[in-house]
Amino acid sequence: MQSSFSDLEYAAKKKQTRRDRFLAEIEAVTPWPALVAEIEPFYPKGEGRGRPPAGVARMLRMYVAQQCFGLSDEGIEDAIYDSQAIRGFVGIDLAREAAPDATTLLKFRRLLETHALTRKIFEVIKIHLAQKGLMMREGTIVDATLIAAPPSTKNRAKARDPEMHQTKKGNQ
Repeated sequence: MQSSFSDLEYAAKKKQTRRDRFLAEIEAVTPWPALVAEIEPFYPKGEGRGRPPAGVARMLRMYVAQQCFGLSDEGIEDAIYDSQAIRGFVGIDLAREAAPDATTLLKFRRLLETHALTRKIFEVIKIHLAQKGLMMREGTIVDATLIAAPPSTKNRAKARDPEMHQTKKGNQ
């Protein structure tokens, strides 16, 4: 398959972003063939009228990217159009095809839920990671962004909350 100018330009960039590194790590530790094999028996075959379904592997990658970045269905669709890193991870070349839309991803997620495949997917990933001596844990990323709030720290009782503190950002 021939690369587009955009793909070549992106591949030649000097700095690898955090998103690039993160997606490369996901790519390396995810047992894609085993996951596709779990889903394929339930995935539509595209027989009959209508649009042919997007491939299982592509939809699975789109779903994984959505979960990793905490995006809505519309959010991951937009991210595919906005981010070359996500496009590469999902395997979409916009010069040749459009990204699967939010409705297609919604139907894919419902298929996973209906057949209890999300649990199977994570079990396969956990087994694969365990074989590599790795372990998956649930975690939370906390962003320490300061947001504007009213200057009062008083509660309903008109008293200051002892856990509430004020802070300054810059010199404001």
